[in-house]
Amino acid sequence: MTRRRYLTRAAGGGLVVLACAVGLLALGPGGPGGPAAQPVRVQAPPPADSLAAARQAAGQRPGDAIAWAELGLAAVDRARTTLDGGQLAEADRALARSLAFRPERNYEAQIGSGMLANARHEFATAREFGLRSTGMAPDRAAGYAVLADAELQLGNLSAATAATQRLLDLSPTTAAYTRASYDLETHGRTAEAVLALERALEIAVTPGEQAFSAHRLGDLEWEQGRPEQAEQHYRHALAVQPDDHCAAFGLARTAAALGRTDEALRRYAELVARVPQPQFLLEYAELQLSSGHPAEAEAQLATLAGEVRLATGPLDLQLARYLADHGDPAEAVRLLTEEWQRRHSPLVAEELAWALHQAGRDQEALPHARFAAGAGGTSALAAYRSGVIEHALALPGAAELLRTALRRNPYFSARKAAHARELLG
Repeated sequence: MTRRRYLTRAAGGGLVVLACAVGLLALGPGGPGGPAAQPVRVQAPPPADSLAAARQAAGQRPGDAIAWAELGLAAVDRARTTLDGGQLAEADRALARSLAFRPERNYEAQIGSGMLANARHEFATAREFGLRSTGMAPDRAAGYAVLADAELQLGNLSAATAATQRLLDLSPTTAAYTRASYDLETHGRTAEAVLALERALEIAVTPGEQAFSAHRLGDLEWEQGRPEQAEQHYRHALAVQPDDHCAAFGLARTAAALGRTDEALRRYAELVARVPQPQFLLEYAELQLSSGHPAEAEAQLATLAGEVRLATGPLDLQLARYLADHGDPAEAVRLLTEEWQRRHSPLVAEELAWALHQAGRDQEALPHARFAAGAGGTSALAAYRSGVIEHALALPGAAELLRTALRRNPYFSARKAAHARELLG
């Protein structure tokens, strides 16, 4: 595989390596007869583990800046696929060594450093690397992947779309189509986002690309209230890549939605034992609470409280969500206000609005909720939250927002869907 092709592959997937469905990008046709309905077609895996091969190459060529940059890229990619943040430290060391050997005109290390910054949620830094790499090589694709991811998370939606379009023009690969899909989804163009993901799946080369595209198709089906179809995509993803933890998370979600509560609880328990990520712990706890297991839920909530105490660096929005719903809403407001000052992302606006509501500050919450909705906040959860805030303020649009949430995905949350129905009377 050429270095240029490796860069394109390494920039694939999504930007947030330690979360599922938040800030990930995708495209493709999902329905009867589409690629997702076809038999699983697994490409032959590479002859050796890519991270192990990169380590070996760096060891054999210890003075080669490119070898160290490729090790950094491989380590970031491994973190993305395994949700193992420990790989990011190895990536950091390798990329620093690459830049020490070649501080100027080191495109590969610029890309790797941008991917690493995005993975760490250091989006302003990632944007700098994206701008630097696209300025250095405006006709190479990988820099636009880094830039698109960063601009999106910073809330610069027009700039994100422009970078995504340039990426797609230069290299219409799975990496480009997955980003195009997320860009479309962000703007509320869900049907087109599905088409883009289907195309991503159709042209995927590696098992990782196939799995990522399939589980993102599952996420889109889930958001549209179709758990049976979502489940098929998640099973497809796990068939080609058994350690796709986001697909495993999706199967736990869909089992709960389809009334298979014991199976869902088992799947969540197995998942958090392997990968105790905040999103997984939080949804597991909420299922335990809604299914009559409050004592068991306390274990997950205690783990989340510990993660809040130990957290350093950029804010994890899932931990802020935990604080708003199960911890200290005032602290969630403080942290999210700081994050909002760093980036005017619709994702941050939605979480800040909800934290303000939970803290009893609905009038302040309203403009943030409306900003998120205006920027493409089309999920059932977003509509529910806006509806609850408007209901608290006795605004006439509350009922329609709550009905929209239940219409879009009646399974988005057992507890919150029941609350929406209660408010609707």
